[in-house]
Amino acid sequence: MQPHPHKPSSPDSTLCTTCKGGPLTVLSLDIPSVRCDSEHVVSEKYEQLRGLLRSYGSCLVAYSGGVDSAFLAFAAHDVLGDKSLAAIADSPSLPRREFEEALALARQFQFPVRVIRTREFEDASYLANPENRCYFCKHELFNELAPLAKAEALAVIVYGENASDLGDFRPGAQAAAEFQVRAPLKEAGLTKADIRALSAQLGLPTADKPQMACLSSRVPYGEAVTPQKLSMIEQAENVLRDLGFYDVRVRHHELRRAELRSILDPQPSAVFHLARIEVGPAEMRKFLENGNSIRVAEALKQIGYAHVTLDLQGYRRGSANERLRSPDPHGAVLSASPRLDRKT
Repeated sequence: MQPHPHKPSSPDSTLCTTCKGGPLTVLSLDIPSVRCDSEHVVSEKYEQLRGLLRSYGSCLVAYSGGVDSAFLAFAAHDVLGDKSLAAIADSPSLPRREFEEALALARQFQFPVRVIRTREFEDASYLANPENRCYFCKHELFNELAPLAKAEALAVIVYGENASDLGDFRPGAQAAAEFQVRAPLKEAGLTKADIRALSAQLGLPTADKPQMACLSSRVPYGEAVTPQKLSMIEQAENVLRDLGFYDVRVRHHELRRAELRSILDPQPSAVFHLARIEVGPAEMRKFLENGNSIRVAEALKQIGYAHVTLDLQGYRRGSANERLRSPDPHGAVLSASPRLDRKT
C-alpha cells in the first residue's frame, strides 16, 4: 500500500500526552475545555457503535477504502465476524490507486470484501451532473447492494456517513433513506476526528489518510461527467500526490471557443480543458517553490489541459457546493435539479 503524504502541521491540533492508553491527537479542536476526558467520550461512542453493529446480527458494509468506510468495515468484522461483508463498487469515479489500496487494506486486516459493478455511467441523470448527482450514484450503489445483502442473508446495509456530515449538502442520504441503509457512525455520534483517533489506536493506516471524494465531484455542476474527464482528473491528482501534496483537488472546467467554420465543412466549437488546482493552504507555498508549479503545469498539459491554474483560496471542504449556498440575483437559493429521464 502506497504511503500517504504527511499531513502538514496545523496550529489548531491538540496533542494529549497524558491520557490513559497513550497519546491521542484531537484534530481541529481549539477549545480550552477539551482535556484528556475526550478519550473517554470517544471510547464511549465506539462502544455505542459496537452495540449498534451487534444489534444488527449481520451487515453489508458499503466500502470504498476511505477513512470512514475502512473504519466501519474493520469494526463490523471485529464485532460480527463472518456475519459481516464489505462491498466495493468498481467505477470510473473511484481512482485506481484508491481501489487497489482498499483491496490491500481488506487483505491486511482480513475482512472479506466483494467487488461489484455499478452502472451510474449509463444513467443520463448522473451524467448530466445536476446538484444532486450524488443521489443517483448512491441510488445505483444501494440498488446493487440490496440483492447482494439478500443473497448473503445479511440483515442490514450500512455506510460511512458520520456525525461531522450533519448539515452538509448530502443528496446521497436521501437514497440511503429510500433503501433503509443505516449510518451507524453518525448514530453513535462519531465525528471525523473521532474516527481518525480510533483508527490510529486500532492501527488502521487510514487514520491520517487525506479526505477523499469521488472523482465526479471535481466537475462543476451542470457540466457533463464523462469517464474521459475523470481519467484526466485522476492522472492530474496523481501528479500532485506524487510530489507529496496532502490535500489535493483538481477541478475540471470546460472552456468553449467558437471558431470560424466553413458552410461546406461545419465543425463544432472547440472544447478546451482548464485545471483549477486546490491544495491545502499550508501547502500553497510549497506549490510555488522549487519549480513545483512548472513541473505540475507541464505534466498537466501533457495530460490534455490547455490551462493550469491555482485556486488562491486553497483546498476547503465542500468548495464544489459553494455556489449552492449563494443566492441568485432574484434572491432564491440554488437547489437540486429534478431527476432526468433514465435512458433505457
